[in-house]
This record gives sequence, C-alpha cells and structure tokens, in this order.
Amino acid sequence: MGTHVIKMPDIGEGIAEVELSQWHVKVGDLVVEDQVLADVMTDKAMVDIPSPVHGKVIALGGQPGEVMAVGSVLISIEVEGAGNLKESDKPAPLAAKETPVAAKVEAVVESKPAAPRTAPVCQGPMVAREADERPLASPAVRKHALDLGIQLRLVRGSGPAGRVLHEDLDAYLAQGQSNASSPAATAYAQRNDEEQIQVIGMRRKIAQRMQDATQRAAHFSYVEEIDVTAIEELRAHLNEKHGASRGKLTLLPFLVRALVVALREFPQMNARYDDEAQVITRLGAVHVGVATQSDVGLMVPVVRHAEARSLWDSAAEISRLANAARNGKASRDELSGSTITLTSLGALGGIVSTPVLNLPEVAIVGVNKIVERPMVVKGQVVIRKMMNLSSSFDHRVVDGMDAALFIQAIRGLIEQPATLFVE
Repeated sequence: MGTHVIKMPDIGEGIAEVELSQWHVKVGDLVVEDQVLADVMTDKAMVDIPSPVHGKVIALGGQPGEVMAVGSVLISIEVEGAGNLKESDKPAPLAAKETPVAAKVEAVVESKPAAPRTAPVCQGPMVAREADERPLASPAVRKHALDLGIQLRLVRGSGPAGRVLHEDLDAYLAQGQSNASSPAATAYAQRNDEEQIQVIGMRRKIAQRMQDATQRAAHFSYVEEIDVTAIEELRAHLNEKHGASRGKLTLLPFLVRALVVALREFPQMNARYDDEAQVITRLGAVHVGVATQSDVGLMVPVVRHAEARSLWDSAAEISRLANAARNGKASRDELSGSTITLTSLGALGGIVSTPVLNLPEVAIVGVNKIVERPMVVKGQVVIRKMMNLSSSFDHRVVDGMDAALFIQAIRGLIEQPATLFVE
C-alpha cells in the first residue's frame, strides 16, 4: 500500500490561494476515481476537487473556511501500489471527526462537468448520530426538516458523503418515526436550541462583496412607476403565437431589450468605475448580469452581448444561465464580466427595493412585482397593470438627473413596446 497526495491545484488566472469551502469526505472514507472530495472557493467561483484515484482517505490538509496556498497538501489517500508521497508532502493530519459546515455550497465547474458524485446507497431512513454531530444537508432540506419537526441527526442520508436529501425526509416520515423521536413535532412546544453557522465559501464572498459595495460606492436609488399593461398584452400574444415553437417569454427579455436601447442614449450607465485608478470605462458591449437566487445565495450570471440578441435568444440565455447558477454548474466566465445588472424577485418583488450595486458597475435596475390598480387614463378610471422599477446608481459617477432620465427612457420603451424594435 502507498499514499497518494493531492495538492491544491492551480485554478488559473494567477490565483495564488483559495478558500477551502467544504469537505465531501472524512478520514476513513473509501473514495473512487472522479468522486468529488472538496469544494474550494476562488474570488469568482466555486470549484470541485475530484479524486484522481481509488483509495481510502487517511488525512485532510485543512479545515473548512481555511485559506490554502496553491500547491499545498489538500488530502492524502491510501492506494494500492507505491503512491506518490514525498517526505515534504506529509501533512499534519486533522482529527478523524470533523464538524461539517452548515450548508453545502454547490460547485461551479471550471472547464468540464464533474463526474457524478458517488456514494453507497443507504438502506433504511434512520440512523443514530451523536448529539453534537451535524449531518450534511442543504439549507432547503434543513428548513423542510424543521417545518416537519424532524431531527436531522436521526435521518440516514442517501446523498454523497451521507448528505440528507428531501427524499430521505419523506422516507423517514413514511416509517412513522418522526412523531416518536421529535419533541418539536408539537407546534407550540418550547424551543431553546441554537445553531451556529460558519460564514464561509460563497456566503462569505457574498458578504464581502455587499459590504465592499456599500462602503465604497455612493449609492442612491430612484423609483419609477411603469404601466406594463401594453407589454404584458404583447408578451401574452407572442407566447400564444410562438410559445410552442420558440419558448415562452417572461418580462425579463423585454427589460433586457429596453436596457440595450436606453443605453444608446445613456452610455454612462453601461460602465465600470476603477476607483483606485480613478478611471471610468464605458463599454459598447452590453453584458447584462441577471441576479439569480440559488441555494448558496445570490449569484449573477451574465447575458453577454445582449445588444446582439433577439427576445427569444435573450430568454433562452437567461433561462440557461439561471438553471446553471441554481444547479451550481455556472462557470467563472458565466459569473463575471457584467456591465450593468438587472435584479428581480419575481412575484415577491414587493413595492420598492434598494438594490446594492454590483461593483465595479455603476447602475443596477431592480424589478418589483406587477399589480393591477385603478388608474386615471384620459379622464377615465381604468384597471392597469403597474410595476415599479427600483434602481440604484453610483453617485460618484452618475448624476441624479441622468439616472432619472435613464429610467424614464426605459419607462417610455416599456409603455410603448413597439419602440423597442424601431431602429
């Protein structure tokens, strides 16, 4: 038997160190080739680290949340044969029992899709864990278990590395074990439990970016009410006529088109500001970031060259990127390079919001929900579909008057949708 040492790989782009976000294995686990061992976080994306060999994990080289240098020892695996261990590669082993992080951060694949994560299928839904042992599960599964009154430590996970899945909760309930095991099943039972969650990986990056944006940029927001009755009628007509062959249109591709057209008159909004060099770069290409909520937090995949896309092309790309982000499959290139951002909470959009800039951009357009309201049109009270745009700008670069005129231009295009296509 020998030892195969896996070092922190060179992710590229001159990155010298990365954050170890989460282990998917522990000391003593048997692993197979291409099984994902760990997630690491760069400045831009989450990356899977797969195993190149079959073997048994004998040592881990870091703790979740630890920043590790490229080339440092990540993990040691016992293998058949001589292995590749050098004296200088021997890591200081961690304790065999580790506390997993609160939520898995789904990986962002860099160059090619990772092979499916493999793990033995567990027999039976219930397992006994120690009281302080925290089972692996996503935030959605944890919330589902809490709502059902299930203690996760009693549920056997069938996912990779014993991760508890929604199906495992269903199996647990099917065997009628939750009522007997969980005092939380009583809706009005007192609770004194606490939960500490490490802010690491993608959540740490989001927190850092949001804090950095609010500290560096001089935010100001502008809210405008828009009548979307006409464009909603156009959207319904196009979906009825072409939806089966070209795909259904949401409002987002229309808004992307409105941004593209309005930016011709207001190019200062399609810009990046390097505050250290004191340089504003205005771009001809419109790369629209579309803020997307995922299990690991807010991600902003980028619709590149929106100025060259049709409605259906934009719609297909928005859908593709959103699915990739939610499934943890968006690449670094797909999550970077935006010039202006569009953010929407869909039906939960509320009345007004104050979106935070996606630095180094200088403008972000926020979409609120559509509501029907009585409005006065040509002296008559009529029911119209109304929506607010809540947008934020960097006051260091964008003047208030220009911001208002920019949003008014978008309003005019949306309220008279034919003008979106008039050249």
